[in-house]
Amino acid sequence: MQSQWVFPISALQLTPSVVTSSYTVAKELYDRSRGVEFLFRLGSSLGLPTSAMFTAATWFHRFFMRHSMEDYHRQDVAASCIFLATKTEECGRKLRDVARVCQAKITGKDVSLIHSESLEVDQLQNVILLTEEVLLEALCFDFVAPSPHAELIDLFDAYQEDSRVHDYAWSIAHDSYRTPLCILFPPRIIACTCYVLAQRAVDGPHSASLDARISASPPSASLPTPPSHKPASPDASRFAVEYYGFTEDDIAKVSDALSILLEYYSAQDMQNAPHVAPLTMV
Repeated sequence: MQSQWVFPISALQLTPSVVTSSYTVAKELYDRSRGVEFLFRLGSSLGLPTSAMFTAATWFHRFFMRHSMEDYHRQDVAASCIFLATKTEECGRKLRDVARVCQAKITGKDVSLIHSESLEVDQLQNVILLTEEVLLEALCFDFVAPSPHAELIDLFDAYQEDSRVHDYAWSIAHDSYRTPLCILFPPRIIACTCYVLAQRAVDGPHSASLDARISASPPSASLPTPPSHKPASPDASRFAVEYYGFTEDDIAKVSDALSILLEYYSAQDMQNAPHVAPLTMV
């Protein structure tokens, strides 16, 4: 059954931000990325587990499929998503602490300089609570947010790949939340996309292309081969696709997800994120 939270890519042209305001798709994607970056920074400063931050980031993207970014500031929504995640993911934090750290991030000050009883913190607490009410309604109280990281663990266990591939795939899955992938594709598609892109980045530009890695059948499948009693060697470059037994439709989705990630990486500052460099040359 198709999840209510998996949208066609064309839905990005019809979000409330685009339809009811002056937002372009490009601007909304940029502000979504900035919002998730703020959310991750807030969650990290609060010492939250990454699973809680991934859940909060998923809710952030879902929220803006229901509401316009002109009506709700991305930082307010990010803070509300984080606060809600501290409750559902059993890593509770006090509202005042969330507001205090949030205020520190907004003003660029050290959190020790933010007084917990200040007017600004009080106001931010109210904003978080009010936004949380709208968030709960937008989510239809559906808090389940599957992550591609669980699928990646299964892939890692199933094939002893270069540890660099594992590290890259994990980082790419983390970065994927800065794009709308979590509301466009199910976790298996995203996990496969991250794995394939990681393999290509580690193997280098002269290795099998991305198209070859996600093809429905290996390029040599149609060629006659001499009889042999030895089982065929698995094609490591196509491991993820074969592991899931993807259909042509699934492979088309992986291709679309790869395009979105590559577009995201092409716009990043490689000096601030050195791990991005190999990905921009894929």
